[in-house]
Amino acid sequence: MRSTALNASRRADDLAALAGETVDVLVVGGGITGAGAALDAAARGLSVALIEARDLAFGTSRWSSKLIHGGLRYLARGDVGLARESAAERHVLLTRTAPHLTRALPQLVPLTPGVSPQAAALTYAGLTAGDGLRRFAGTPSDVLPRPRRVSAPEASVLAPGLRHQGLRGGLLSFDGQVIDDARLVVALARTAAGRGARILTRVRALMLDGHGAQVLDEVTGHEIHLRARAVINATGVWAGDLVDEVRLRPSLGSHLVLDGADLGIGGTALTIPVPDRFGSFVLLLPQPDGRVYLGLTDVPVDDIPDVPTVPESDVDFLLEVAGTVLSRPLSRLDVIGSFAGLRPLLSNPGEHTSDLSRHHAVLVAKNGVITVVGGKLTTYRKMAADAVDMAIRKAGMAPSRTQTRDIPLVGAAPRRYLSTLEAPQWLISRYGTEATTIHAMAQLDPDLAKPVTPTSPITAAEVVWSVRTEGALTPDDVLDRRTRIGLVPTDRAEAEPAVADLVERALEGLH
Repeated sequence: MRSTALNASRRADDLAALAGETVDVLVVGGGITGAGAALDAAARGLSVALIEARDLAFGTSRWSSKLIHGGLRYLARGDVGLARESAAERHVLLTRTAPHLTRALPQLVPLTPGVSPQAAALTYAGLTAGDGLRRFAGTPSDVLPRPRRVSAPEASVLAPGLRHQGLRGGLLSFDGQVIDDARLVVALARTAAGRGARILTRVRALMLDGHGAQVLDEVTGHEIHLRARAVINATGVWAGDLVDEVRLRPSLGSHLVLDGADLGIGGTALTIPVPDRFGSFVLLLPQPDGRVYLGLTDVPVDDIPDVPTVPESDVDFLLEVAGTVLSRPLSRLDVIGSFAGLRPLLSNPGEHTSDLSRHHAVLVAKNGVITVVGGKLTTYRKMAADAVDMAIRKAGMAPSRTQTRDIPLVGAAPRRYLSTLEAPQWLISRYGTEATTIHAMAQLDPDLAKPVTPTSPITAAEVVWSVRTEGALTPDDVLDRRTRIGLVPTDRAEAEPAVADLVERALEGLH
């Protein structure tokens, strides 16, 4: 086992070493699927390199709803196979691979005058069926409790910001939530690095074929040819830029960032029915920092920007639907930030993006490049395994089975053990067992104990850790991916000077 630390020094060494090697598997793309594929291949004993044009979790993987879905929405559409797969993968994340980065999220469907008794009965039947998926996956009820009906007073206690007038109660269920999707990607990449994978950010693929890639080192400006026995294109919505045969129909999902205290939203999410659209919901999702994310839309798009923005129409729609159940109307003044992500859905002409399959596909181009697209955050492990299986077959390597179901990610430990760690809960929920090391850094050096802004829980120690250990190379890597300070523009502007200074000094310390 190698060190799991990713940093500028290791990046330079690994990139230099690759110039004279042919790896078994070259993975292109540093999102959840690419990082998952790197870990899967490395765990099977294959030599692996992962290249990413920008930073880990730069694209779609950091713009999710942060939910680890159990498959209820797919069951409602009659897709039993995908529903079971989702529930099984949720179980793996919650109980085996990433219990430190995941938690159970209570979700309340408020029974307002707009929800008929018939609609409430159908919704509760769906929640009960979803609980059957939980039992099928083997997830115990002390991890994800069973759904139940709650009275109007209990619903108001769970979500004090609900409008009381006409409230008949609510339907309470539980799903999985990842504390931070970008941190999940970083943990995957570091775990892969510990098994020998070379994880290289700021390395852009210019041209691919089945035997390697011509790449540009964005740090030095040098072009390099990397050789591999198999190449996996895991670049998400950008997959078609590297492989012409891949046809995608991206869908934009928007979220707004709000203050939970202002809305009277604590630890319980709200699943809000969209008026006159049975089976459609908007979610108000509480986060560990007290913020809430309001989403989610599904709008087809043609252009694929590096960082998508939220359309004005999505802002109006989300605020309007949320306002149907809250005690006070929402306005744009309540919006303190926003983000949008692009889903890499396989094209099916004439079909609306909301109806396109969330199944993934593994495609082999004429030049031998293997592309994995579609899918979703929850089922990344299955996507990665299928892509590596194809790589092994195409390259004629010795068959082997995926091992990742039983590989804990960096920082993982059973919840009962995590509760005994002597570190702040904020750190434990983000770093797991490594929280004690970061906490010790702050105790030994008072300057590292200082928060990056007077109102931020993020300390200087976390910034230094992200550079020394998590592969951050720039202030943006820290602000926008290792932490989520950047989601709120005013927070970002306030923290940027301190973060930039800390990153610069941490990078100097590596040389």
